[in-house]
Amino acid sequence: MNKNNSFLVVVLFLSLFILGACGSESTGGNDGSKELEVSVARQAWAAGNSPVIQYMMENDLFEKYAEDFGYDLTVNYEDHPSAAPMVEAMISGSLDFGMWGNTPIIRNIAAGQNISALNVGEGHLRYVLVTREGSDIHNLEDLEGKTVGLLVGGDPHNAFNQMLRYHLDVVNPEDMNIDLINVDSFSQAAQVPKGMDATVTYLPALLEAMDEDPDIKPLLNAFGETEESWISDEAEGEGHVLESVEDSPFYPEGYYLHRSMWVVNNDIVDNDPDIATAFVMAQEKAIKELGEMKPGEVSDTVKEYWELEPDLGKQIIEDELLFIRGWSWPTEGDAQSMVETSNFMAETDLIDEPLSAEEIKDNFDNVSDILEKAYVEMDEYPEEDEFLDESIDIRGYPAWEIDEWE
Repeated sequence: MNKNNSFLVVVLFLSLFILGACGSESTGGNDGSKELEVSVARQAWAAGNSPVIQYMMENDLFEKYAEDFGYDLTVNYEDHPSAAPMVEAMISGSLDFGMWGNTPIIRNIAAGQNISALNVGEGHLRYVLVTREGSDIHNLEDLEGKTVGLLVGGDPHNAFNQMLRYHLDVVNPEDMNIDLINVDSFSQAAQVPKGMDATVTYLPALLEAMDEDPDIKPLLNAFGETEESWISDEAEGEGHVLESVEDSPFYPEGYYLHRSMWVVNNDIVDNDPDIATAFVMAQEKAIKELGEMKPGEVSDTVKEYWELEPDLGKQIIEDELLFIRGWSWPTEGDAQSMVETSNFMAETDLIDEPLSAEEIKDNFDNVSDILEKAYVEMDEYPEEDEFLDESIDIRGYPAWEIDEWE
């Protein structure tokens, strides 16, 4: 091969690499705007992130807010069943925004990956302990010596441990001879497969499973509320709030403080911060307008994924933190959920050492200016007093007032 041909091959290779890179861009449109292509990955079968992104997609909200900042934006939306494929894509540089639970976020911050937690993707998800018709398990004490299926190392595992910790003062399930079996799929866990005495799943999967199989019986949820099969000296049947939940540091939210966060590739933060601002603004607009709809109508926007009728799907919407609050701004309380999850992960040997509150604070500090700009652009809603009102959920100062965090 001669020198000229070698040079052409090198140029072609570099061109293909740049075009395939995360947040790929070109010189600009005819109107002088900057052309940019980004990728956004949601978990469509989970909870609040699904209708919010659906609304953004259908109304081109991300593109419209990006245009206000001088961008001609193309958004490639992706659906994933869990965070795992998103993590791989973001580390490889082929994903810009992803919605992850705290577990993968903490693992990747601890590993020094090029990511930042951006804002709340969803929260207050109802994790439920489930059995089957005819089971002799009617309360947490009855789990002694039993087999429980759940996503080991994930939110269900953490939620289950917190139930035992604050209701029975049991720190480790092994102390009750409970055998934990890993179940990767929430849908599978909701079916309480053969060989398992009980499982822990989340509400979207449970509602679908109960609709198909009436023998599936919920027992207790992580909010501290009893479900239909609960029987104890304190309460029987559904709808009772157990006194022990008030011992949890996460009360009034429950035994467990659930949060999933939107994560952004730091290449966007460093090179195109206004794109991250536009992304958050688009979510705020979607949350506001969806919040004006009936919960069943919001659920119907993602019926393709949830496969639930409005009277069932509305339960997910009514539980969702985004619609309880009416906004997605991250607060000190949301960061605290990451601290506590980190402690749990260290206890269960998922990471060597827990992240400190300072390390998590530093990560949010990467995007504090981005968030403050979005907040100002969205007319500074809500007012500061609302951030500090913890009568319903755990909140605190927003990330742009990070110096106030303890």
